[in-house]
Amino acid sequence: MNYEVNKEAEKSEGSNKIYWAYREMPVLALIRERFKKGKPLAGINISGCLHITTETANLAITLKEGGARVALCASNPLSTCDEVAHSLVKDHDISVFAVYGESREMYYRHAHQTLDNIPHITMDDGGDLVSTIHKERKELMETILGGTEETTTGVHRFENMEREGVLKYPIIAVNDAYTKYLFDNRYGTGQSTIDGIIRATNILLAGKRFVVGGYGWCGRGVAMRARGMGAHVMVTEVDPTRALEAVMDGFDVLPMERAAQQGDIFVTTTGNTSIICERHFTKIVVRLAAVACAVLFAHTVHRMVTSHLGYFCEPKHTAVLLAEEKPEVASTLFANAYEAEIDGLAWFIGPGAAGDDIGCDHSSCRGGLEELATRGIHGN
Repeated sequence: MNYEVNKEAEKSEGSNKIYWAYREMPVLALIRERFKKGKPLAGINISGCLHITTETANLAITLKEGGARVALCASNPLSTCDEVAHSLVKDHDISVFAVYGESREMYYRHAHQTLDNIPHITMDDGGDLVSTIHKERKELMETILGGTEETTTGVHRFENMEREGVLKYPIIAVNDAYTKYLFDNRYGTGQSTIDGIIRATNILLAGKRFVVGGYGWCGRGVAMRARGMGAHVMVTEVDPTRALEAVMDGFDVLPMERAAQQGDIFVTTTGNTSIICERHFTKIVVRLAAVACAVLFAHTVHRMVTSHLGYFCEPKHTAVLLAEEKPEVASTLFANAYEAEIDGLAWFIGPGAAGDDIGCDHSSCRGGLEELATRGIHGN
């Protein structure tokens, strides 16, 4: 069995973490017992590019109990729990290619190693595995039955590919399942986001002006939890119906142009880019301090930072990265932004800030996989 994990990580700690999460996943536990008896995935190879956390570990173990041969790589290098990855390899004989903080080169190498499993089914969290197949591993499409996608970002990518006629095999949008919206996006992401901000910055949320970009399922959850912590929550939303819903839920709704002048903490929850643009950052950084993060850590934070902070890296706008302060936080000092005599400090919360994703049972994903396998096997 091939694998690449951090062998120095304590696998017994990973095993304990996996079991602790299992206790909070009753639906998956019932499915696992059924899978042990029926083996509905016998003969099926599954390759997944997911966050290597305790919840994903339990999903992988369940799929293996169902007869599948499973291989995993990390959808985000900074969310990998090394102890969990090590435990999956040593305790459960599951191929894992994931190391916390791995380089870009290692990230894509791991994706290819996961695809060497010759998958019949792919599982994606952001779309990188499917994109790699379409660009570099086209020979695998001959045996692939279909795949699943868990995120808004990934679903958007595949919808665009479908419209352009380049998506070559079916993808089940697990992200569109009502249980995914409700339990994972609203309650799980809502709590995980607040958890990540507090862990990374150690700030008191009570009394802070907390800006939520977007009032979809994730936005609702984040706004609800932030208000519960005593923050003054403001919502920005371009959809008039959702904006009205936010008002009826008791939140202030205003454009990002105005929110940028008032907010202390900014969270984007749309799965899209350009929610906080250059013109907004110029207003944010002249404040004493601000915290910005994106719920969809794997893709949106990177785009937000690289797309809109480059302006401040021009010679007349010195930018100094102080990421060593905390590995989860890129602390960026903007000196003399727009040549004003004001220094601003902006914190960008990275993917490793929160603990394991909270509230995702993965039962929706499992259901999609089982249906793909069953339909593929019987030719329906």
